[in-house]
Amino acid sequence: MSATGTWTGGGAGLLDAVRQRLAASGAEPTPARVAAALRAQGRLLGDTEVLGAAEELRCELIGTGPLEPLLADPAVTDVLVSAPDRVWVDRGAGLERAPVSFPDAGAVRRLAQRLAAVAGRRLDDARPWVDARLPDGTRMHAVLPPVAVGSTCLSLRVVRPRAFSLDELAAAGTVPPGGAAILRALIDARVSYLVSGGTGTGKTTLLASLLGLVGERERIVLAEDSAELRPDHPHVVRLEARPANQEGAGLVTLRDLVRQALRMRPDRLVVGEVRGGEAVDLLAALNTGHDGGCGTLHANTAAAVPARLEALGTAAGLDRAALHSQLGAGLSAVLHLVRDRDGPRRIAEVHVLERDRDGLVRTVPALRWGESGFEREQGWERLRSLIGGGP
Repeated sequence: MSATGTWTGGGAGLLDAVRQRLAASGAEPTPARVAAALRAQGRLLGDTEVLGAAEELRCELIGTGPLEPLLADPAVTDVLVSAPDRVWVDRGAGLERAPVSFPDAGAVRRLAQRLAAVAGRRLDDARPWVDARLPDGTRMHAVLPPVAVGSTCLSLRVVRPRAFSLDELAAAGTVPPGGAAILRALIDARVSYLVSGGTGTGKTTLLASLLGLVGERERIVLAEDSAELRPDHPHVVRLEARPANQEGAGLVTLRDLVRQALRMRPDRLVVGEVRGGEAVDLLAALNTGHDGGCGTLHANTAAAVPARLEALGTAAGLDRAALHSQLGAGLSAVLHLVRDRDGPRRIAEVHVLERDRDGLVRTVPALRWGESGFEREQGWERLRSLIGGGP
């Protein structure tokens, strides 16, 4: 095995021949079958060479090839392949180049297509991109050439089997010193909130941690496009959207899931990512007795959240006045995350919502990040009243 993760003992031609032989047989590529296929090529190979080739072929045929050790690293959250020799990982401190590579562009394409097939999705020249969830929860996105110029682009978002605790997030610098007590009070008071931020800022991670604070007697119903939330809680019902099949049938949207979730007696209704018409259904639920609901939303700042929801609601057919009326009555707080240039993610600010003179809803800063703890802003008294006095 070379330093880049590619076996070179018998050459690419030998591995191609073995690959084709195994594919033609249709048999599971067990180590014994791979070794037999190698020796059937008429080459004298030592045990070390056979084991090296067998492991690489196993990773390619039933694993994730040279990406396998990266995905096994508990610190890795994202693996990005831009070209056969350009693989990047994120371990929480920003992107860094990984010391692995693929033999050629064809190997990247084969891996992307096999992962798509495992997820029950189609990826070929007629449908050159795919967004899917693998059986272990990993979220994959792939784009084939010529849409992706030069090489197949593969993005893998790793979903870890457990949620982080607030204490762990505080140790990692996501929550400021003493901030965990305020977040716990927010959950205990059943305040309806959104976690906002850009891509990769840790919205899902923080939301899963907060859901772990919900009382054990409460029932959490999750509605997600891709099932990523795994809160540490004894009573969680998980609903996942589904794309249409090749005949165009079987589509299940996030709006469908929110409507079904409302019929499942949720104590806490959660929309994993609000990015479409489900915003209207979530706000309607928060206005009809489903307090404590929450979700995540892509936004540049906490102050931009009302405008984002207005855009989503308008696209779904809800006029501006009605949207702001529901927003002002149903949603109470926004927790906004940012990612610093050197990589760490943190809660930059907590806002509360209030109406202005025109009846439109705006956000007001209540807390801002501080090295020694949250710093109080003009909206603190409003937030303090929401959480029953606060810590």
